[in-house]
Formats: sequence, structure tokens, C-alpha cells
Amino acid sequence: MNIVSKPAHYERATWQVPSFETQLWLGRQHNACVVIPVINEGQRIRHLLERMNALKITNRADIVIVDGGSTDGSLEEGFLRQNGVRALLLKTAPGKLSAQLRCAYAFVLDQGYEYIVTIDGNDKDDPDAIPRFIEALEQGVDFVQASRFLPGGVAENTPKSRDLAIRLIHAPMLSVFSGFSWTDTTQGFRGYSSRMLLDPKVGIFRDVFTSYELLVYLSYRAPKLGYHCIELATARRYPKGEVPTKISSVKGNYSVLKVLFKACFGAYDA
Repeated sequence: MNIVSKPAHYERATWQVPSFETQLWLGRQHNACVVIPVINEGQRIRHLLERMNALKITNRADIVIVDGGSTDGSLEEGFLRQNGVRALLLKTAPGKLSAQLRCAYAFVLDQGYEYIVTIDGNDKDDPDAIPRFIEALEQGVDFVQASRFLPGGVAENTPKSRDLAIRLIHAPMLSVFSGFSWTDTTQGFRGYSSRMLLDPKVGIFRDVFTSYELLVYLSYRAPKLGYHCIELATARRYPKGEVPTKISSVKGNYSVLKVLFKACFGAYDA
């Protein structure tokens, strides 16, 4: 196993990383990993892992789960090992999604991973796209964003209010302010190069990122810094009659819009 040398700007001591426990670590096998943030996803995360196992994703990437504090018993170690999971991290500090991601990204960068794919643990995204994400990263792309709205993409049972908000507000605003033409900007199915995540001008390891800020910020910041960004057509399916999300309808959506405006006007810039 080749350990990736850290770039000159790798300043680990300056990172602000929430506290977490490494509950399972079987070592690095690949240069790519798949980070899955979860909290009480129940059968959804188990089904996702079974799908990834059937697709033999572990032939291309190591699976790293970062748990925000699940209490539903869905992350039983035997099941995780059976489905190829190599790491389970438990965030023990306050914070939501962005805090979880900072834990996971610090861990995988410390382990020398070059290519990092993130997919939500709620089983809405089709993991068969993961190898395409890795291929793009290996070819020099720095930021791969999944898009259900590109030709060939699938948007199934997306709540109408969310569909309109993405198409009419979120994606257009980020496109204007970032300089890259985004079509799908709210979902977490993405791929990043380690060189982008390690760049202090990007500066992902800061305590300002606790909730959903990091996703929006990277969509704004990466193109402005000249990183190579693309979108790939993917499938995103919501179950009928259910919206598996941690974003509440009123307060949560207001928070998302607030973060969007702050990011676009440079409030999070490193």
C-alpha cells in the first residue's frame, strides 16, 4: 500500500475537527474511499450498504461511515463487516452534517486517500454511479457533483417545493456567484480530490461549518478558486409518501436559504 505524501500546504495542526471515536478501522486498501454520513437511518443505510456490496464497490473504494450518534441499532459491526465497511467513526462533539463530514474528511485525509466520494446514508441515491465519480477524479477532476437534472439523470418523487427551490433559486444563485453552471446543488452525492480538500484557501476544517454550510460553500468556493468541477447524471429517488431528510419544512428550509446567501456573499471564505 502506497502512502500518499502530503502537499506542502498540509497544515494539520491548524485544523478544527470535532471530536470523534474510531469504532472500526480495518486499514486502507484503495486510494479512493466512500464516506457515508448517517444518523438513525435504520433500514435505509442497511439497504444502501447491501446495494453497494452487490455492485462490488469495495473493489474500487473503501467504505467509511461517519455516525452522528445513531441509537437505532442499524450500524451493528457484524453487518458492517459483512458488507465491506472498513471504518466506522462516531462523532462525539456537537454539530450536524458539516461537523460529521469534517470528522470523516480529517480521518480519510490522514489515512492518505486521494479521492473521496460522499453519498447520503438515506438510500435516495443510486450507488452504481460511484465508479464513474472515481474515474473522473482519477482523470484530474477536483469536484464531481451528482445531478438528477442532467440528460440521463432521474428525479423520482422529488417533492415539488424542493424541485422548484433547486431549479429556481439554489442552483441559479450558486451558478451566478461561483461562475460554474450548476444544475443540482442541494444533494450530498459528490466526489472531491484530496488536493482541493487540503487547500487552505478552501479551508474546510473550520468550526463555522456545523450544519449544511459545507456543501453550499464548496459549490461556491471550488469554481472560484479554479478547481476543475463537473456534474454527472445520476438517479435520485424519494420513496412514495415519505421524504427521508433531516431538513424540517419551515425552519430547516429557511436555514438552507440563509446559508446559501451567506456563502454566495463570501461569509465563509477562508
